[in-house]
Amino acid sequence: MKHVLRNAVLAATLLASTSAPALAEAAKRPNFLVIVADDLGFSDIGAFGGEIATPNLDKLALQGVRLTDFHTAPTCSPTRSMLLTGSDSHVAGLGSMAEGMAANQRGKPGHEGYLRSDVATVAERLSTGGYRTLFSGKWHLGLKPDQDPHARGFRQSFALLHGGHNHFGLGLSVDPAKGYTYSQDGQVISSLPATFYSSDYFADRLIDQLQTAKQPSESSKPFFALLTFTAPHWPLQAPAADIARYRGRYDEGFDVLRARRLKRQEELGLVAPGTLAHSVKAPAGGWDALTAEQKRNASRDMEIYAAMVDRLDQNVGRVIETLRKTGELDNTIVLFLADNGAEGLDGETTGKQLLGARIAEADNSFDNRGAASSYVTYGPGWAQAATAPRWLIKGYATEGGTRTVSFINAPGAARQGQVAGAFTHVTDVVPTILDFAGVSPRAKSATGEALKPITGHSWRPYLEAKAPTVYAADESLGTELFGSRSLRQGDWKITDIGDGTWRLFDLARDPGETQDLSSQDPQRLKALSERWQAYAQRVGVIIPDGASYRP
Repeated sequence: MKHVLRNAVLAATLLASTSAPALAEAAKRPNFLVIVADDLGFSDIGAFGGEIATPNLDKLALQGVRLTDFHTAPTCSPTRSMLLTGSDSHVAGLGSMAEGMAANQRGKPGHEGYLRSDVATVAERLSTGGYRTLFSGKWHLGLKPDQDPHARGFRQSFALLHGGHNHFGLGLSVDPAKGYTYSQDGQVISSLPATFYSSDYFADRLIDQLQTAKQPSESSKPFFALLTFTAPHWPLQAPAADIARYRGRYDEGFDVLRARRLKRQEELGLVAPGTLAHSVKAPAGGWDALTAEQKRNASRDMEIYAAMVDRLDQNVGRVIETLRKTGELDNTIVLFLADNGAEGLDGETTGKQLLGARIAEADNSFDNRGAASSYVTYGPGWAQAATAPRWLIKGYATEGGTRTVSFINAPGAARQGQVAGAFTHVTDVVPTILDFAGVSPRAKSATGEALKPITGHSWRPYLEAKAPTVYAADESLGTELFGSRSLRQGDWKITDIGDGTWRLFDLARDPGETQDLSSQDPQRLKALSERWQAYAQRVGVIIPDGASYRP
């Protein structure tokens, strides 16, 4: 087996005095495959406690390093901005989602709703460092041509420009304001194949990119590939055969599923035995309070969701098999993550304002649920089964909204095969990749524009077991989205769910954020809240006026 770490050390040594083409010949630098799932819950895959069939992800996760304290933003586009730049979302231009921008945020620096030009993407950095850069899937970081992935460093790209779409390709438009828009290598496309299904097609396009090069001179370069699925983001839609495999699996309801997954997480060493789970927000009364018809529909919706996750895993397997056949797998670092906590939006209640028109036009009859003409979500009950033992779901700066499933498989790393509990953050991905690739961050863009600094930390010393943690105990990291805020320092965290009230938690003893310690330790609360204020001033947080996206 080729050892990624050994090669990365050699590449980094040579980089200072060797040109990129010569470097590629002198040392086999590692490839990178980053896979993002959209709204996937923490315990949805088998290696993290789930019952859904995910053998390909499970194999990668169990061989690699399972990151049990990995954090993102509470929703997708802010997370993606940090994943690509290594900078805080408020610095990168996604202080809020474009769709959820409040009136007092519009036009303000850091709240553009697309990636700013004064942050460099990892693709831009790697491209100038001798890498072939590939992208397939959801972009959600700008709709204009100069905001397209092809304009932001990806030599080859197939992109859904919006944050969501019909998974079977309905609603295609060349006008982003009128429907779902896709681009290939920066050019908007006007048609999709009749067989289009999102996870299949995104994997197809990446496989094509992996197997071909735009220019012969690029074929020998190492690659950086970003595959961003839209599954299992609503609307819940999947091929009928995949749905059929899960018929009846969830008839006992989300309360039973939550208990089973918690138990399995304990067995896998992902949470400590006896960890206290936070109580659920909704629905009131739990599964037993639902009518027979509501239970029947809810069970079917979870079956569709499981089928979407299953299909995503199948396509991950296809990509991995491609790398195996081309001889690149042993020299490829694979990182997998979800972009936020599980989505608890209920299209019939909490999501009615956002999704009501689409649902009214859809055929959501029982037998049609999951088809291209349906439009359903699965609601907070199933979502909180996936985020347990943690508090709440997507849209909140709580552990349930930001602690997401993630693992990294780096052949040769000392921590391979381990469950790793060190605090890690999505802004760490860029410096980690640059570290392994031997590419130094640039302070200026190709046009001479000063670039915002990378603020994340490289995981390499931690993965090599040369450091016990990624962040020092006295370092702090803040978060804000839709007015929900948090700050983490060591095992301590303050959290505001958007009601303006800080709560204090000791995550080492209480990962579910069940016991607010603010009255017991007011001095710590004060110190951490002051740190958050300093963070907010540094990155330009603007607390939104009015309603937010959160369910």
